[in-house]
Amino acid sequence: MSDTAAPLKETVGRYGVWSVGLRAEEPGLRGEIAEAAAELEELGYGAAWLGGSSAPRHALPLLEATSTLTVGTSIQSIWQYDAEESAAAFGEVEAAHPGRFVLGLGVSHAKLAEQYRRPYSALVAYLDALDAAKTPAGRRVLAALGPKTLELSRDRAAGAIPYLVTPEHTARAREILGEAPLLAPEFKVVLDENPETARTTARGYLAMYLALPNYTNNFLRLGFTEDDVRDGGSDRLVDAVFAWGDEARIRARVEEFRTAGADHVALQVVTGDENRNALPRAEWRRLASLLG
Repeated sequence: MSDTAAPLKETVGRYGVWSVGLRAEEPGLRGEIAEAAAELEELGYGAAWLGGSSAPRHALPLLEATSTLTVGTSIQSIWQYDAEESAAAFGEVEAAHPGRFVLGLGVSHAKLAEQYRRPYSALVAYLDALDAAKTPAGRRVLAALGPKTLELSRDRAAGAIPYLVTPEHTARAREILGEAPLLAPEFKVVLDENPETARTTARGYLAMYLALPNYTNNFLRLGFTEDDVRDGGSDRLVDAVFAWGDEARIRARVEEFRTAGADHVALQVVTGDENRNALPRAEWRRLASLLG
């Protein structure tokens, strides 16, 4: 394996979809996932990002059902799969679908991983092991929020896939990364024009992330206050990390990331459905139409 595949900027397109449901492992969902992936490709999305602690095997139903769609993990936790296992799994998927799989890696969170110790050093060691196994740096990206991990994304990977960020973070990340690396932030969308109900839906989803210091510390670095991250998040915070409203407003919010320096925006549709594995296909169609 080598870095001879086309650079990710050339393959992921301007927009992708981020979804936990696309990594579901229940056998009965495999056909629905494949069908959804084929439709995403037809709709013009360049990439599908598999939410949760996904692994290369979760990409197979999507890759098998499509011909051009890039599929990436967002993210694979370095604490859940050791580097040698990860390298072997990457090699198998790459051999079957050359140049179409991206290994998105991250350190997860102390509250979610018992092994969580010295996360930056652990991530560096993980990348060292991947290098030793000849896993190409050009086919991996990092879930980077802070400056040090963004620098690591620049120097040891093909770029960064920051989660739960703002256009201001994207501008800072682009300055650190420079021009060449891929910058593909995730951005949440609520297709609802009513401010009250849209924000209620957003807060219901945001609450779990506000219990994780990696995210709240990043918000504080961006100029938000302790008050902004309490009680489900202030209107200011909700409006910064979610797009909601009519089509013109949502389109403008997504384009703020592009203007700030994003090469690609991974769009996560949030519906308020309690089943996080649901596939919001009607909403993906609508979002593709308004971005087209």
